[in-house]
Amino acid sequence: MAYQETLLTQLQEKFGALLLKSAIDRKEVTIEIAAADVLAVCKTLRDEFAFEELMDLCGIDYLDYGKADWDTEASSTGFSRGVSSEIHVEEISTHTHARFAVVYHLLSVKNNQRVRVRAFVGGEPPCIDSVVDLWSGANWYEREAFDLYGILFDGHPDLRRLLTDYGFVGHPFRKDFPLMGHVEMRYDPEKKRVVYEPIKTEMRVLVPRVIRHDNRYSD
Repeated sequence: MAYQETLLTQLQEKFGALLLKSAIDRKEVTIEIAAADVLAVCKTLRDEFAFEELMDLCGIDYLDYGKADWDTEASSTGFSRGVSSEIHVEEISTHTHARFAVVYHLLSVKNNQRVRVRAFVGGEPPCIDSVVDLWSGANWYEREAFDLYGILFDGHPDLRRLLTDYGFVGHPFRKDFPLMGHVEMRYDPEKKRVVYEPIKTEMRVLVPRVIRHDNRYSD
């Protein structure tokens, strides 16, 4: 981890107070910055630290981060789940930032180095500057994050949905988006086209259980 420690020190010296957090996380240098500083920091990373490639850009939804819906205990008769509908708050990893974040994974081919940059995005809808002018490959990554999370990228040349259908409502990777969605589609032989209708399936919470009625588990 020699290069990671050296790179981390260099970034801390260069950016100073602009780094809200900086560490080596899972063997990769990770820095956290404010959304307002994304363009300035990323341009410096590209021009002065030779991070010429944006390998990935993704959104994250931290809704209810650090909370668990189920109080789960293992027993000899299987797993007991959903004992209480109460939300159980864990003492560790309690989240206090904005709900959404954008994460950039950068690669320096010249120096054989990687860095992870995270910026929390506030507002509704959440909005952050586009980095398409720095890395053209960010174009579809940002469209994907917009489509799935509803994060807007200011300055993007063509911010349209990328993965969902034209008339899709909502953002399916948001934690509060229903697993079954809002509508269902079918082919209508009379209209000779695909039609959308309100979903008819009853919304329910699935509770995994282990049921042992097998003679292998009998006394």
